[in-house]
Amino acid sequence: MSYHIVDMTDPAEPEPVVLAKHAKNLLRFLHLLPARMSSHDDTRSTIVFFAVCGLDVLNSLHLISPELRKDIIDWTYGGLVTPRDHERQCGGFMGCRAMVPKTEDAEVLESMRAYQWGHLAITYTSIAVLVTLGDDLSRLNRQSIVRGVAAVQHEDGSFSASIDGSENDMRFVYCAATICHMLDCWEGVNKDAMFEFIMRSLRYDYGFSQGLEGEAHGGTTFCALAALELSEQLHRLDEVTVERIKRWLVFRQMDGFQGRPNKPVDTCYSFWIGAALCILNSFELTDYAQNREYIMSTQNNLIGGFAKWPKSTPDPFHTYLGLCGLAFIGEPGLNAVMPSLNISMAAYKHLNQLHERWQANNNGLTHELTQLKLTVGSSAEAGTKTTSSSSLISAQ
Repeated sequence: MSYHIVDMTDPAEPEPVVLAKHAKNLLRFLHLLPARMSSHDDTRSTIVFFAVCGLDVLNSLHLISPELRKDIIDWTYGGLVTPRDHERQCGGFMGCRAMVPKTEDAEVLESMRAYQWGHLAITYTSIAVLVTLGDDLSRLNRQSIVRGVAAVQHEDGSFSASIDGSENDMRFVYCAATICHMLDCWEGVNKDAMFEFIMRSLRYDYGFSQGLEGEAHGGTTFCALAALELSEQLHRLDEVTVERIKRWLVFRQMDGFQGRPNKPVDTCYSFWIGAALCILNSFELTDYAQNREYIMSTQNNLIGGFAKWPKSTPDPFHTYLGLCGLAFIGEPGLNAVMPSLNISMAAYKHLNQLHERWQANNNGLTHELTQLKLTVGSSAEAGTKTTSSSSLISAQ
């Protein structure tokens, strides 16, 4: 006698996203890196970004205790470089902490300053982490950081990651745009030159390349479009160009999305391609069900996390971007994502509140200074005694 196994599962029932397991998976990376990721120790700031922002998209920031939240914020600020007046403009957050020796020796600390400079990718992710955790960014010198951004812009409009020893390409154009947008300051940055570099990187097939004469790529197409939106230059693309870029992006969907023609699909492109289409208000042109099915095929149901490909090891990078890809299709339980900044809409709302506060303070100071000039000018014309220096300082 033979027995047939009856499959009691409903084929129409979609596989659930194991939200709690994803949250626990990301939370672990805030405490300890597994041995297989030891080579990523020098990019710990980006791992913190994926973990913190991933927990935010999962609506699970409450899992980060107040003590741990404070520790993460303080640790993040520990990588901040603020140049003094006589030093070169290299403000921002360092790529790693190897140049921050644990010593009280003033001479050693002073000599190490020559090797400390900001890195655009780490500066972007560090500011994003601070905003996501609700920090008010009051410990930042915004002008100093943006001067550091301007210092690594090249004549062709591209940006290097840092002032010494770095490539210059579309990745860092994007990072520069995110930093300036988040800090609400573009002082010294040539946005026109940046636009020209981006447009020279538009390829014959209407995807954007990493640099001039390169191959169109999904990640750099996102970087280009996001930089244009964040710098308020997206409107400079003509309608025909926009439609052709949309076509190139839509054609990257197989079931999931690929980064280039004739390449395998990969979970992370559910964000890179999806976010690029969101920026162009065209994400609805994609097949949501096929996208979700591929992302879910890379989910680890035992420990949580998403991988690059099915049956591969999950990692924080693909876990976070996979969650963002699911957020774009409205997956229940996930917070909405602001595509061009790659943070949650809740974090973006907090950032806008900071912008309003900064602008109000700037407007108030400008008004006070204008009134002072008018008062001093009127007093001088009338031949009366002008306000003393001490009272001017007090008024400012």
